Amino acid sequence: MDLSNFEKMDTAILLGIVNEKLRLECTDLHDLSACYEMPTEALANKLDTLGYHYDTKTNQFKNF
Repeated sequence: MDLSNFEKMDTAILLGIVNEKLRLECTDLHDLSACYEMPTEALANKLDTLGYHYDTKTNQFKNF
């Protein structure tokens, strides 16, 4: 899935895609950002609108 237009994607769908990529392909959030050429802060801010934050222990975005 092309994440180059992540800022225009539905946030709930983006959450699922990002967590899947983190689970299956990337070692952490910075690896994901580098692999898909996305600004880490912009991605985190978008998912924050749903109340989800990156958890380093589980390597996924969670609702705290």
